[in-house]
Amino acid sequence: MSRPNKQELSTLTFNSLAVHGGNEVDKTSGAIRTPIVMANSYALPYDPSMKDWSDTQNPSYTRNSGHNQICLQRKLAAMEGGGDAAVFATGVAALHAVFFTFLKTGDHVIVSDVTYQAVWRLFAELLPQRYQIEVTFVDMGDMGAIKAAVRPNTKLIHTETIANPTTKVADIAALVSVAKKAGILLSVDSTFTPPPFFRPLALGADLVVHSLTKYINGHGDAMGGVVIGSKELVHHLKADALVDLGGTISPFNAWLITRGSVTLPLRLKQQFSTAEVVAKYLESEKRVAYVTYPGLESHDQHGLAKAQFAGKGYGAMMAFAVDGDPDTQNRFVANLKVITSAPSLGHDESLIVHVGGSGRGGAQHYPDNFQKYGHLRLSVGLEDPEDLVADIKNALDQTWG
Repeated sequence: MSRPNKQELSTLTFNSLAVHGGNEVDKTSGAIRTPIVMANSYALPYDPSMKDWSDTQNPSYTRNSGHNQICLQRKLAAMEGGGDAAVFATGVAALHAVFFTFLKTGDHVIVSDVTYQAVWRLFAELLPQRYQIEVTFVDMGDMGAIKAAVRPNTKLIHTETIANPTTKVADIAALVSVAKKAGILLSVDSTFTPPPFFRPLALGADLVVHSLTKYINGHGDAMGGVVIGSKELVHHLKADALVDLGGTISPFNAWLITRGSVTLPLRLKQQFSTAEVVAKYLESEKRVAYVTYPGLESHDQHGLAKAQFAGKGYGAMMAFAVDGDPDTQNRFVANLKVITSAPSLGHDESLIVHVGGSGRGGAQHYPDNFQKYGHLRLSVGLEDPEDLVADIKNALDQTWG
């Protein structure tokens, strides 16, 4: 029994692609789902003397490539519309792989001034201190500042589609224009905006990164990361950052993420619609100091989000704070019964984390209300919106009871 090949996959709608992409009938057992292949080595040919020991396209040694990794890469490349994909043990490993592969001593990078904490530390401390890489942190909403930051040695612009945690929306098409004109790469962390919701490559971005731990897996039980782009760029990335750094995803995690990704479009539809209900409720609550969510008309980039995401939704991530000091935020979180206080995002269950207003790298670039109150980052899950709103209301009532 055969499965759709790469060309045939490109003709499928996303829901069908999510089901069939990367899946193979097992030749040994006849199982119609790709099995977990828990092997670290694969059989060599009769004469291996001419073998490429760094081959990442065929199973040989799982640090380079294994059956489950290859199937997951094939699926993710098709879902994002890329030529190839490289999967890693974590999202941070995938991000580091981009920076390690395409930057060298003396290069300059433009980075969003609001970004994931690990990326902030890499560019604010580790890469400049250890490899003399020059970095300019820029407000991704200020195109004039971005253009002015470009230097002769600029090699990369890196941004997030929706900034973690402020939810500021980056204009990817505008950034593509700047990058192309300057002849530099644009990498986009699209973890908050997975396909089919948004595909930065379709607008001309060079590389897209996802923490597979989040929405694409969606069940809070596996870690992974991926970089997707052209065959040429991903080939360099695999050769440099995968084979010889060894941040390889395990076969079991690759299998779990492949399984979880099947329901991605269904989960996103539910999470996005529920998030809009929750955000509107929070905005209506007098006991809430502020809420920032791209789907609200009060959001500074609501118009951009509406145009860029073409009416498909606004994501399922938001930040807010209740009107009070840090202890008030903690009491509110402790009073929640349905929403779970835990890190990460994109899970089947709603997650919330309280972060203070200072003490974290890059926090000086957060909006004033973030610095005054801190923030509660809320990842909306698959629960019914009525239950989440009731949970928030009950927690507010108890906090002010």
